[in-house]
This record gives sequence, structure tokens and C-alpha cells, in this order.
Amino acid sequence: MTADASAPSASAPSAPAPAPAHPQRTRVVIVGAGPAGLTLANILRAASVDCVVLENESRDFIEQRPRAGFLEEWAVRALEGRGLADRLLENTVAHTECEFRFAGERHRFPYADVSGHRHYVYPQPLLVTDLVREYADVRGGDVRFGVRDVEPAGIDTDRPSVAYTDPETGERVRLDCEFIAGCDGARGVTRDRMPSEHVTVARHDFGVGWLALLAEAPPSSDCVVFGIHPRGFAGHMARSPQVTRYYLECPPDDDPENWSHERVWAELHARLGAEGARPLNEGKLIEKRVLAMHNYVVEPMAYGRLYLAGDAAHLLAPIGAKGMNLAIHDSLLLGDALVAYYGKGDDSGLRGYSAACLRRVWQYQEFSQWLSDVYHGASSGDPFKAGTSMARLRRILGSPAAATGFAELFLGKDTDY
Repeated sequence: MTADASAPSASAPSAPAPAPAHPQRTRVVIVGAGPAGLTLANILRAASVDCVVLENESRDFIEQRPRAGFLEEWAVRALEGRGLADRLLENTVAHTECEFRFAGERHRFPYADVSGHRHYVYPQPLLVTDLVREYADVRGGDVRFGVRDVEPAGIDTDRPSVAYTDPETGERVRLDCEFIAGCDGARGVTRDRMPSEHVTVARHDFGVGWLALLAEAPPSSDCVVFGIHPRGFAGHMARSPQVTRYYLECPPDDDPENWSHERVWAELHARLGAEGARPLNEGKLIEKRVLAMHNYVVEPMAYGRLYLAGDAAHLLAPIGAKGMNLAIHDSLLLGDALVAYYGKGDDSGLRGYSAACLRRVWQYQEFSQWLSDVYHGASSGDPFKAGTSMARLRRILGSPAAATGFAELFLGKDTDY
């Protein structure tokens, strides 16, 4: 079968990796144990489709790695429908509104009232912990941690494989399979296997950086706060009752060491200050790194027997809190397509996978760019950008029609799941 309807036939099949003495076999190899890979693995396991998950980090590492924390309601309901959200629903906090702060004033935006949908606060490490527990411990799935030198091969043949080095024995292991799912993130190896003449990688650089901070301090607001200030954007997002995520706009090549404890809190107070706002709860900074704001999209997301999902296929800066949601969306589509292929011999989902994913990917990309203009206009140094960004923001806050459109994009409301 052909993995993607738009894929040209390959002129030169890729060379397979050197074969170990006794190669192993499974139906699907999933490279990467993040939200995309583990959601996909659980879907396949529940349908009795053999798969193996390969992850180069340890289990402890992936269960503690700080990452995103906001899930859109459709994603939560989709996971719930697959039996993957019990612990999430027991421990999450639902948010129904956000707050914009600018010109010294606070403006609440009740997006649940406008759209009927909510956001759920559930840090990615907790979701990963739940998903790997369900897949490996409850359902007995095969996940191999700490693997090295992962090498997909033969993706343009009907006999693909993935080789890796076993971390305990140092031996090369080869998994012969029928499909490979590249869920290994922005720095993974699977995307590089897509032939350059087949794919387009569209990129966008926002020209700004965000200093990403985790503070051992209780949240200072009952909702997400976006501070729009001439000195730069600032964001406040609860992660738990004891930990808060903050963002501060900075140059994209800034050094986190330039930001002392005192400087960070002084800027947060200045950029998030508004009449009637609660004082910020200060605390120890347990994470401090600079994110250069950029996005990319790989199109198509499939070639031969290789399918990309999550950050391997598209990267979204944390401007719109969309990355984890898109990863889940990809894995739902790919999981259902593979289950239909093995259960019914129906390959239409696999052939249409890339196009179906990219409709949502590009919608979220456009929203991210639009929202970036709102967040960064005041600090751009360009009076025209500052004026138009403020006009957009006031329209959202003042027009019911604009508010509805924004809320639906903010929450990803239009979905089949």
C-alpha cells in the first residue's frame, strides 16, 4: 500500500541497516515515548496490534521532564473515551477564563461562557506518567528505555526496520516491522529519514525569545494571565498548587544567567502589575531557560511506511499552548488509521493521515502567529504594530462575535474528537 496519496514512488530504496543474527519482529515500531508515542501505543495495544516503543531517555527522566501543562477539552474527552484519563480527571484543575493585563488594567475573558469549553491544567510529565503506566504496567506493552543510535531503514519498502543499540548489552538490535511512527520530537532521527525531494519544511521565526521559568511558589491568580507591556510580554500559568510557570519576553539569543532572581521578579511585577491584581507570590526559581520562538511544519507528514506525529512533524512555540494538544490529535488519527488497516484492511485513514492532520496543524499555526502579534506588539518598538495589536485585543474584549471566534480557536473547539 502507499502511505500517503501524494507520495511519489521512490526511485532508490533506502539501504537497510546491518542485520543482527536474530532480528526481532513486530507490526509497528513507535520511536519516542512522549504524549504522541504513548497515546498511539495505548490505542494499538487496546486493539491487539503488536507494537514496540523505543525511547532514548530513562523512564524516570520522561516522567519528570518539565513540559506543557494545558489540555483542550476535546483532547481530555478523547483520552477519556479511550480509558486514558482516569487519573487526569481526578487530579486536574479546569479553567474557564483567562485574564489580559495591559495599560495597568485587568480584563477577564470568560471563554467557557463564550464557547462552552474549558482548559484543563495537567502538566505533561503527569500525563506521560499515566500513559506509560497504562501501556507498560497495566496493559503489558513493550517499551524499551535508554536505547541508543536509533536507525530507521527501508521506509520506502514493505519491509521497514528500526535498529538500535541495547543500553545493557551494547549489542545492535533490529526490529523488523510493517510501519514506523516517528514520535521522537523536534530533535529526533525519524524526520531526517524523510527524503528532502519529497517534503517541504515551512519555518517561521518570531524574532523574540521567552525566558521560561518554573517557580516554587503558589499561583498568584485563579486563571492564566497574559501581561502585554512595552517592556515585553509576561505570562503566568498555574502548574500545581505549589508551582507556577512564568514567561518573560527577552531577546532570542539571551543567556538565562543574565536573569538573576531579583531581576526576574522585578520584571514579573512590572509586566503583570495591574490595578486590583493580587501581589505575585515569589519563590525559588527551579527552571530557567530561553526559548527562541519559532515554528515549523513538515509537509506531508508521511512517506512510505513512516508516519510522523507530534513535534517530529510540526513545532509550535508555547504562544498558544497548542503543542501537546496537536500531538494527541495526530496520535488519535494515526492510531485509528492503523487499527482500521489491521482490523478491516481499510487503508483510507493511512492514505489520508497527513492531510487530515495538517488541516488542524495549519489552523493552530495561524492562530499562534496571530496571537504572537497581540502579545508582542506593545514591545516591538514599532508604533504601528503596537497600535494594531491593541486594536485586536480590544476587539476580542468588546465584540461578542470576535470573542466567540477567539475562544473557539483558543480552545480548538472544532474537532471530530
